[in-house]
Amino acid sequence: MAHSRLRRTSRAVVALLTATALVSGCGSGSDDGGSSDALDAPGAEVLDGSKTTVEFWHAMKGANAAAVDKLVADFNAANGGKVEVKAVYQGNYDETIAKYKASVQQKNTPALIQVYDIGTRFMVDSKQVVPMHRFIEKDGFPLADIEPNIASYYSIDGKLWSMPFNTSTPLLYLNKEAFESAGLDPTKPPKTLTEIGELARKLTVKDASGKTTRYGFGAAIYGWLLEQLLATDGKEYCDNGNGRQKLASRVQFDQPAAVQVAQWWADLVKNGYATNTGRKTDDAQAAFKAGTVAMHLESTSVLRGYVDAAAGKFTVLTAPYPKISDASTGGPIIGGASLWINGVGHSAAEKRAAWEFVKFAAGATPQAQWHTGTGYVPINVKAMEQIDKAWTAKYPQFRTAVDQLHALPPSVASAGCLLGVMPQARKASEDGLEAAIVGTKPAEQAMKEAAASVTAAIDSYNTSVR
Repeated sequence: MAHSRLRRTSRAVVALLTATALVSGCGSGSDDGGSSDALDAPGAEVLDGSKTTVEFWHAMKGANAAAVDKLVADFNAANGGKVEVKAVYQGNYDETIAKYKASVQQKNTPALIQVYDIGTRFMVDSKQVVPMHRFIEKDGFPLADIEPNIASYYSIDGKLWSMPFNTSTPLLYLNKEAFESAGLDPTKPPKTLTEIGELARKLTVKDASGKTTRYGFGAAIYGWLLEQLLATDGKEYCDNGNGRQKLASRVQFDQPAAVQVAQWWADLVKNGYATNTGRKTDDAQAAFKAGTVAMHLESTSVLRGYVDAAAGKFTVLTAPYPKISDASTGGPIIGGASLWINGVGHSAAEKRAAWEFVKFAAGATPQAQWHTGTGYVPINVKAMEQIDKAWTAKYPQFRTAVDQLHALPPSVASAGCLLGVMPQARKASEDGLEAAIVGTKPAEQAMKEAAASVTAAIDSYNTSVR
């Protein structure tokens, strides 16, 4: 989530222009990933004592990359040289999956790869991976230890296809001092879009010349934020049970709830209570860190950076992601990425060794370290018990995402949409939102035209994998 989404969505669309041809050229098999030995889950006996090396492609950088390196080092040390994982940074999410698609064509894939959430449908359809549930069933792995709301995103028909790794959820970020200077209680954050709008008006500040020095609200025009709002309203982003009953045939971000979001956002900007920083999340993040925006929507993955950047200037507070209205009863979708084990072209020992690392990374203690080192939500339900109480007291903001995750049971809406061209759909939703916000089209027209623009790509992808 910390990657710039302007680059992410545009590159993803380019990459997906070739995805249809690539998927149709991948290995054949059943909907459960094929039945060949390549896609089976071998037992521990295949690790015969000789050294097995696992190449692990990932997309983490900065502090997150350091946390990956520590995780890998701890695993390698614990395995005494019998299994060695080599972590290799491949660029951002889009660059990583683009390189992976090239490696499939070249028949030289890594044994293990981190793929972002919206690449899930492609990975399933690629027929290259060993479904994670096969290893889980082979070992009797305690799936109950994995947060159910997180597991549901990466599951089809109740079976886990990849292991969640870096998991984020959306949050409402608040500038505590901005609230206090406006005579507002920062411990009573807004819960709905209407409430955000009301507070944004009170939080907006202008100088003597009439220039706005602080806006009440600001966020990037990022499709992920719209997906989250629809989920909190219990609405599905695409048809056919969010693409989980069968392949989705259309997106539904032209429904009334989405139009309502677009109109709400457009009104805030038009009335001067929200800034429009465009689609690039770096710019929206910079505005909040500079203190020129009092309320802000973003992923929990940026929390550590926000707290550090605001030190000495203002206090960052977090609150649950807002709902569209008081009648909304749903919850947000998880984001981030998961780990996939490649089967085609890999030995039984490589597959098993990759699974050993996946198991390790999903453990309570590694997940506790991952959470405190990155801000990502731990995927293991026991991880929070491993975290030092002093750390928790020092950074109470990190608890919000975990509590939000536990607040609601999984649902079809909160599981998220599985769509082969999901990155392209996300960009289209941003086209619609932006048109409404800048006023070039009425909100309803903007969202309907944006949704319709994805239909041909969906049809083409679905035809290639049927």
